[in-house]
Amino acid sequence: MATVSLRLGDLVWGKLGRYPPWPGKIVNPPKDLKKPRGKKCFFVKFFGTEDHAWIKVEQLKPYHPHKEEMIKINKGKRFQQAVDAVEEFLKKAKSKDQSSHNSAEEKNRRNSSEERSKQDLGDEKRKAGLSDGKVRKNVGEGKKRVSSASAERGSKSPLKRAQEQSPRKRGRPPKDEKDLTIPESSTVKGMVAGTMAGFKWQPSVSEPVKDGDPHFHHFLLSQTEKPAVCYQAITKKLKVCEEETGSTSIQAADSTAVNGSITPTDKKIGFLGLGLMGSGIVSNLIKMGHTVTVWNRTAEKEGARLGRTPAEVVSTCDITFACVSDPKAAKDLVLGPSGVLQGIRPGKCYVDMSTVDADTVTELAQVIVSRGGRFLEAPVSGNQQLSNDGMLVILAAGDRGLYEDCSSCFQAMGKTSFFLGEVGNAAKMMLIVNMVQGSFMATIAEGLTLAQVTGQSQQTLLDILNQGQLASIFLDQKCQNILQGNFKPDFYLKYIQKDLRLAIALGDSVNHPTPMAAAANEVYKRAKALDQSDNDMSAVYRAYIH
Repeated sequence: MATVSLRLGDLVWGKLGRYPPWPGKIVNPPKDLKKPRGKKCFFVKFFGTEDHAWIKVEQLKPYHPHKEEMIKINKGKRFQQAVDAVEEFLKKAKSKDQSSHNSAEEKNRRNSSEERSKQDLGDEKRKAGLSDGKVRKNVGEGKKRVSSASAERGSKSPLKRAQEQSPRKRGRPPKDEKDLTIPESSTVKGMVAGTMAGFKWQPSVSEPVKDGDPHFHHFLLSQTEKPAVCYQAITKKLKVCEEETGSTSIQAADSTAVNGSITPTDKKIGFLGLGLMGSGIVSNLIKMGHTVTVWNRTAEKEGARLGRTPAEVVSTCDITFACVSDPKAAKDLVLGPSGVLQGIRPGKCYVDMSTVDADTVTELAQVIVSRGGRFLEAPVSGNQQLSNDGMLVILAAGDRGLYEDCSSCFQAMGKTSFFLGEVGNAAKMMLIVNMVQGSFMATIAEGLTLAQVTGQSQQTLLDILNQGQLASIFLDQKCQNILQGNFKPDFYLKYIQKDLRLAIALGDSVNHPTPMAAAANEVYKRAKALDQSDNDMSAVYRAYIH
């Protein structure tokens, strides 16, 4: 998009990443949220969504001149809803302006009328004064009249006369008004209204959960007084009550916005594994100013230092992250030749971001801690695109102090992080999340194939789903993959099948039935047999058509 001259309050088309241009409005960013360093950008709130982000000026176009052009190239239902939201906003703004104009005219008419009334009253008084002067023939009677009036006025003070005229004493509220709530100041109201009028903004502190659930406490990093301060200072500021079994979440409204205000830790960071997820994570760590040393079996990473072995990376870094494919890879990385364990010594920190089972992560934690190291598990929920965008959800458990030390890293790589308590909890939660996601994907594929064989339009089915309660980015993207026959991996099919298998085993360990996950697992196994392992999970669709 070409560079344009824009200002606060303008309606625009904004382009963010790989998404199509979307209608939005340039607004003031949340208080204390600094602009990202580099090129000029504006803070845009998008219509039809809860999304908002810093957008570079060259990725913006004014709304009205390009409206027809954008409508022609974008035909999706959600896009149309966003355009409708803009038109509704414009209609309300026009109605408000008309109402303000009418109110101003009415006020002017009222003021003019009052002015004329005052002038007429003044004329009448002057006439009355002249008339009194003419009829006053007897000076004595005039003096007597004046003396009588003066005596009457002198018997009462001006204050007492005012009190008689008013049923209440001035300057003192009645008894029943003592407990009235003081209204908000204009400053507070201005912050709520102002440029953000017409948009539903996320609060600086999200609504608390039910009192019976002590596990989660959210807050927006972008809304804190000093976004770059360490996590301990933020929790102190918000008076987060830490409970023995409780969980804490660091949550950001938008990773693009928050990442612009990150102060990177001065600790040396290591990272092992540059797959679909790891590569995006490292890119965001480097982008936000962290010093990163990486190791990978097959590739280097631009902007990062290269370690020859996992042991070397761990020994030269303060905190080392790892993100590999499965339990076997996670164990080999730690326990194998020149592995992580050989580089661990007292004070060294190891954070495993792989999605594995609780038994595996517990074993790794024990061997790391036995060497004097500190351990945190932190598997991530998301896909390659979310990893690249720094919008992952991080589930952490283990060393609470290490979790806090990783604050700036988690802010760089994700939009939200949860601390779930003791080691193993994050692994269990991650498997449950992926079990739900994998089962849902299989159901989507099943529905699309059933629509096809019964003569129904698959596109119409997607449009209907996008208008209902199941509407989501995940649903839309995966259905589009299937409709376009594009199965480029965003989340490998072989890995979601692995997670389903581990989730089923988790259920077996506690004698809990998982029939839906078991059925979905069989469909993914068939897709793997059809050579779909290295395609996106949406390729499970092919298990139904072969």
